[in-house]
Amino acid sequence: MTVAVLGCGIDRDYPAAHAELASRIGERGLIVSEYEEGVEPAPWRFPARNRIIAGLCEVTLVVEARERSGALITADFALEEGRDVFAVPGEITSSLSAGTNALLRLGAIPATCAGDVLELFDLLPVRPSHTDLSATAQAVLALLGDGPRTADEIAHAAEIESAPLSASLMELELAGRITLEDGVYRAAV
Repeated sequence: MTVAVLGCGIDRDYPAAHAELASRIGERGLIVSEYEEGVEPAPWRFPARNRIIAGLCEVTLVVEARERSGALITADFALEEGRDVFAVPGEITSSLSAGTNALLRLGAIPATCAGDVLELFDLLPVRPSHTDLSATAQAVLALLGDGPRTADEIAHAAEIESAPLSASLMELELAGRITLEDGVYRAAV
C-alpha cells in the first residue's frame, strides 16, 4: 500500500502538479498529515514530515539528493531509528548526486539495482500487469520496447522531468520490467 505523508493539511495538493498523484494514492492508499486541514505548506514543515516518513519505513532509499536536501534529513531520522539507509550512487560531477554520494561515504548501503533492496527483505520481484503501472512508467516501458536507452535519452524522448522519470524507472526496475546495466535501461525479456 502506498502512504503519502504531507507537510501541510490533507486538503492541500502541494505542489499543485501532484493533484492527480494524490487522487490515485487516495483511492488505493493512504494520505496522512500531522497538520489540520487548511494548514498551508511551509519550508519548515517538511523536515517534520520527513521524521514521520522515516518512522513509517523499514528502509530509506535515497535516489537523488543535493548536498543540503530533505532526503538527507529523512536519512538522518531513519538512522536515529535504527533503520537501514540505501543510497543510489550518482555521477561525481552532478550536484543532484552530492548528497547520495556523501551518504555512501558515511556508510549507507549502495543500491545499484532493485535487487539490492529486495535482497534485504528476501523478496522475489513480482511482475505486475501493464495496467498496474503508472502512466509515466507505461510510457517509459513502451519507449524501451523500441530499444535500450540511457535515462537522458528517455527523458528527452518522452519529455519527462528527472523526478518523475526516476520514480518510474525505479517502479519498473522493482517490478522486474526493466534492467539497468552500465547506465543503459532495457526492457526485461
